[in-house]
Amino acid sequence: MEFLRVGQFVNTHGIRGEVKIMANTDFPEQRFAVGKQVWLAHPTLVEKLPLTVVGVRTHKSTLLIRFREWNNINEAEPFKGAWLYVPEEEEVADEEDGFYFHQIIGCQVVTTDGQHVGRVKEILTLPANDVWVVSREGKGDLLLPYIEDVIKEVDVTQQVITMVWMEGLE
Repeated sequence: MEFLRVGQFVNTHGIRGEVKIMANTDFPEQRFAVGKQVWLAHPTLVEKLPLTVVGVRTHKSTLLIRFREWNNINEAEPFKGAWLYVPEEEEVADEEDGFYFHQIIGCQVVTTDGQHVGRVKEILTLPANDVWVVSREGKGDLLLPYIEDVIKEVDVTQQVITMVWMEGLE
């Protein structure tokens, strides 16, 4: 079974097993709805652990989620830092010209004049807009805001993102 990464377990919250999740999806209200199942992957686990959402609420820039399988902080604590996944067949339909995070990660980034910038290695979901982390050879990572003024074209078929280099990006 193929999986899509939808969030990361960043911390515990309280003593009753509630956890802070940093969503890594454009559809957190669907991915983490009550009754939905997500799969937790952690280095200490041989296989992904299924978890069922029984409660969810927003808190600052994170989601506070209770899973049926965890009744207290001691059951959740060992899995801090783990990633949460859903099966790929649960892809959410998006706009006709839309795309998914997993289609963007690994794409080559080029400027409008054809210069190679690097490859997208991660997507940060921030309140104002998403930021694509671009890995560059011999240089530090470039934080590329996903806004119309910067991103001009996204071709997921060819795995190429065309951007306009603006002053202040570096």
